[in-house]
Order: sequence, then structure tokens, then C-alpha cells
Amino acid sequence: MSIKTRLLLSYIAMTVVPAVLFALIAWGLSSALFPDAARTGEGKPAFREKFERRNEAVAGVRFVADTDPDRFSDRKFLKRADEQLNRVKAGLVVVRNGRVTYQSPLVDIPHLGARLRERSLEPDRGPWEHPIDERFAVEKRDVSFSDGTQGAVYVFSDMGWFVENGKRFFPLLLLSLLLVIGSTNGILTFLVSRSIVKPLSLLKRAAERIKEGDLDQEVRLHRRDEIGELGAAFEEMRKRLKESIRLQLQYEENRKQLLSHISHDLRTPLTGIKACVEGIRDGIAETGPMREKYLSMIAKKAEDMERLIDELLLFSKLDLKRVPFHWETIDLAAFLRDFVEELRLDPRTKGVAIRLSAPREPVYVKADREKLRRVIMNIVDNSLKYMDKAEKNLRVELSGAEEATVCIRDNGPGIGEEALEQIFDRFYRGEPSRNAATGGSGLGLAIVKQIIEEHGGRVWAESRKGEGTSIYFALPKLGQGGERP
Repeated sequence: MSIKTRLLLSYIAMTVVPAVLFALIAWGLSSALFPDAARTGEGKPAFREKFERRNEAVAGVRFVADTDPDRFSDRKFLKRADEQLNRVKAGLVVVRNGRVTYQSPLVDIPHLGARLRERSLEPDRGPWEHPIDERFAVEKRDVSFSDGTQGAVYVFSDMGWFVENGKRFFPLLLLSLLLVIGSTNGILTFLVSRSIVKPLSLLKRAAERIKEGDLDQEVRLHRRDEIGELGAAFEEMRKRLKESIRLQLQYEENRKQLLSHISHDLRTPLTGIKACVEGIRDGIAETGPMREKYLSMIAKKAEDMERLIDELLLFSKLDLKRVPFHWETIDLAAFLRDFVEELRLDPRTKGVAIRLSAPREPVYVKADREKLRRVIMNIVDNSLKYMDKAEKNLRVELSGAEEATVCIRDNGPGIGEEALEQIFDRFYRGEPSRNAATGGSGLGLAIVKQIIEEHGGRVWAESRKGEGTSIYFALPKLGQGGERP
């Protein structure tokens, strides 16, 4: 639920809940202070039923006053009519020639006749006039008797119970309204603000811990509103920051290792060159063949240094994304056939049986021809370097329906499972020691991985100890028209 919806619902609750509670409290107070307002068995409020019965009684008095006013001179009739009115807390008063001829015992107002004469001088206010003694409401009906005298019939309704209870009811009702509004709004405001402030406090504490360098504290709010989205973004930021710092530390460690490896790998050929030069200067190589041998050793060491520097430069440029790629559509099957033919003529592959397995139909990929040649050559050099069997075999295979997958398989000593995942790391060598007995810089397969990934492909290896190693790389395949299928 969003914060906007939550606030809208809280505003609605701040209106509806107080209204409902106020209605319940008003009903309770009315039931307690006005028990006559309770409902009867017929479902009507007793208060309403009483007023209906009173109206019926008053209507009867009004009818008699209009049709047979002389009956108000009959004491028996007056007593019966007054008893009926008394049942609904009303009383009858009859005035004839300005004198009270009948006064209900319920109407216990002293000097009633004088007060009625004073009221008769006031303007007519309708059937219901001002209460008398703050207790009675009066309804008047003028009558003319048969002997020509004038008079009036009054019905006094006792409102004292309502007035007395009303003095307590309305203040209590107002106080209840204030308490309901205050408590409801206070509770709802507390709950809504707590649902917002609490997660913000968690985010604040997490931000303070990150400021102190602690990036291990997870932020999980388990919410589906804007604050939950903020928490998710904060958690994603924390993870990326942690990963960035980890990569930075790893980069720094790799930089140190790179310097160490470069210095070590450059020192090895330099030491050989220095030894050969000192041998020549000291007269050890006195004969022509001996000097030629020493010079050949110097040339080989210099060539090794040049190859190492070239690979270091290429690797650094690939790592910094500064190597330009010249993309073109290549028939990978034809490319591999040409490469294998050239490889068979290479003096380094003398005594190695090289086989190719590739489909006859074209297999199109988008690649940089020179970089792709460098990839395959690095893999082949790595295989040739470690082959230790009398019968050396090298097999190049091309397959794949959705991807163009190239496999270069040898029958060398194989690689242990624990080392298989590291062979594409920079400066990794399968040999236990880092001497130059097998040659190479340890960057060949790392360069392979970077070039293939720049092509949008992937590279992996499979190997078994004593059986050989297979290096795979896969490139996105194009359709016959040179477009992606």
C-alpha cells in the first residue's frame, strides 16, 4: 500500500471512526439518561410512542373543544380526560371567563390563573408556547360555551424530565465528542507516523554505519510502498558500493601482483642475457661456434622479452577497453580450415597430429579476424607447451546450432579440477613453480577470455588428469544473410 493511499485512508478513518464512536456514545448516553427513549417491542422508540399517544389524547381534547365545549363543564369528563393525559405526562387546565375552573394535579404551578392571564396579553405564538416554570410546554385551544361565555382549554406537557437530563446529556455529549476526536486522531496519527518514521530511522542508522565503513548491515524493510522502494534502492546502493570497494581492493591487489609478475618474468630473460654477455666478455666463448651459440641464446631471450612485453601491452589495452576491433562477417568453418592448414606447416607443430571437424556449410559469425586468430593461436600454444606424450594429438572442432562453438582438444597431462577455474586468470600457470621452463607469460588464456567476451561470447574449459584438456569458446551465430537469426 502506497503512502498516499495510507494517508488517504487515515484521513477517512479520522472522519468515519469519530462519527461512529460519537453515535455509539450518544446512543449510550441517551439510553442511560433517557430510558424512555428505549425501543419498544414493536421496534419504535418508547419516546416516540409516548408522543404519539399524547398527540392522540390532545387531538381528542381538541375535537371535544371544537364540537362540544360544554363537556369541559362536566367534572367526570374532565377527570377521565385528565387521567388519559396524565399517562403521557400531560395535564388539563380549563379556564372560563378568566377563571380556572379545572386544574390537573399534574400541573402544580402556583397562581396559575394569574400567569395565564399575563400570557394571554402576549402575541399568539402558535399552539406550542414558551415553557412555564421551565418545565411545561403549553398548547391552548379557545372555546365558546353554550351560555355565551368564553374560555380556553390548555394542555400542559411536562418537559421537566427532558430539561433536567438535557442539562447533563449535552455537556457529556460535547465532552465525548472532543475525547473521541482527540483520541482517534491521536492514535491514527501515531500509527501512521510510526509506520513512516520507524523505517526512516532504520535507513538513518544504516547510513550512519555505512559512513563509518560498515557495509555488511543489510537493510530489509519488507514494505511495498514508496519507503519500501527507497529501502530497496538503498540496499542495492549498499551492495553496489560494497562490490565496488571489493573490486577496488581486488584491483589494487591485482596491480601489486601484476608488478610482481612483470618484474619476475622480465628478470628471467634478462638474467640469461646478462649471463651470456658475461660469458662472451670473460672469454668463455672463444670459438666461433660457441659465440654463435651465446648470441643465439641472447636473441631467444630478447625475443621472449619482446613477446612478454607485447602480451602485457595487449592485455593492459584489453583491460582498459582501448583495443580497436575491426568487425566483419566471417565464415568460421572456412576460417578454421585455413588456420589448420597453416598450423600444419608451422615448425612448432612438427610431430603433432592435427585434425579438424567442421561442417561443410558456412557458419557465419561477426568477429575481428586478427583477434580471432590470436585467440586460437594462444589456445594452441598453451596446448603445445604442456603436451608430454610421445604421440601428440590436437583436434579442432566446430559445432553448435544456436551458437558457433569451437573446441580445441589436446591429449596433454590434463588439469586438476581445483585449478580448472583459474586457468583464465592473469599470470596463472598450471606448473607448480613460476620458472620459465615451459615458457610463456601466463597471460595467454586471460587474453583469450577478454577477446571472446568483447565478441559477446563465452569461454570455458574441460579437463581430466592424464587424458587431456579441451578449451571451448562460443560466439553468437549469424544467419545465412549475415544477420542474427
